[in-house]
Amino acid sequence: MKKVLLHACCAVCAAYPIRFLRSEGYEPVVYFYNPNIYPEIEYKRRLDELVAYSKKEDFELYFEELKTEDFEKNTKGYEKEPEKGKRCEKCFYLRLGKTAQKAKELSIDRFTTTLTVSPHKVTRQIFEAGNTISKETGIEFLPYDFKKKDGFKITQQIAKENNMYKQTYCGCKYSIREVKQ
Repeated sequence: MKKVLLHACCAVCAAYPIRFLRSEGYEPVVYFYNPNIYPEIEYKRRLDELVAYSKKEDFELYFEELKTEDFEKNTKGYEKEPEKGKRCEKCFYLRLGKTAQKAKELSIDRFTTTLTVSPHKVTRQIFEAGNTISKETGIEFLPYDFKKKDGFKITQQIAKENNMYKQTYCGCKYSIREVKQ
């Protein structure tokens, strides 16, 4: 099987993409790099759930310690942007750029992301980031829109069947602000 580095924001969003990629002949290696997640307890919950799921579904998992300063530095000046705006674009570039670097480090020729499984994300923004980073790094970006063909519905079903922790916001402190309004 061909390996693909799959950037994951959480176990829930990773569930269907892992299944889909396997059906396409890929061996997904999952990478958890999400310096946007706030607060730290939320980061730990999401990582712990993904670690448990990796053991159950038998996939390799790599993760980075939480470094919110990466996110803060990268999105400075965009704090008041609405969800799906420029701040999110900057965040996508940050996380996918780090994913491509990790793929190169692991000698994996391609990468993709679970971010497209969410109907709350702008797939075009994610694809633009992935394609640009692919050109810069030489690591192939696989532009899968995982919410298609009931992907979002299926990933929610898998989460329910596995009693996974489901968050109520994207992850950053600005998306919490929008949920509470």
